Amino acid sequence: MIIGIVAIAENYAIGRDGKLPWHYSADLKFFKHTTVGNAVVMGSNTWRSIGKPLPSRLNIVISRSRTVEIPAGAVLLGSRDEVVGIADYLRCDTYIIGGAKTFAEFADVIDKWIVTHIPENVADADTFMPSDFLDGFQFNDSREIGDGLTVKSFLRR
Repeated sequence: MIIGIVAIAENYAIGRDGKLPWHYSADLKFFKHTTVGNAVVMGSNTWRSIGKPLPSRLNIVISRSRTVEIPAGAVLLGSRDEVVGIADYLRCDTYIIGGAKTFAEFADVIDKWIVTHIPENVADADTFMPSDFLDGFQFNDSREIGDGLTVKSFLRR
């Protein structure tokens, strides 16, 4: 299954200066718990902001130019189609973890969204999810994870 996982502020902000504009330990723990043992797919800017492979996950970085330096523990692919082509053969879920361009590139193949709602507006954010990114999806479930955060999942209709 291809799953989009994102944390968004009330104003749909997801980033500022190449980083998350907040720090909630409950969100980080939830992200780790959810993605460990699976594949995580990210664009080259997200890769640079993380700076190293996320442990216990297959790290896939997408770069059309393929000029991104990737250490052992990560895989460099050149396109969305390459990721989609191997996703069916992986014995795990494939999580699209960002950034905004990567989310948009995979929008038509994401089967499920996992959305952490951040209870704040980020006035100086520079990266946002489109307000209609959940069109075509239906609410599945919701749960509190601590720090005042709610995670909701949505399945493609």
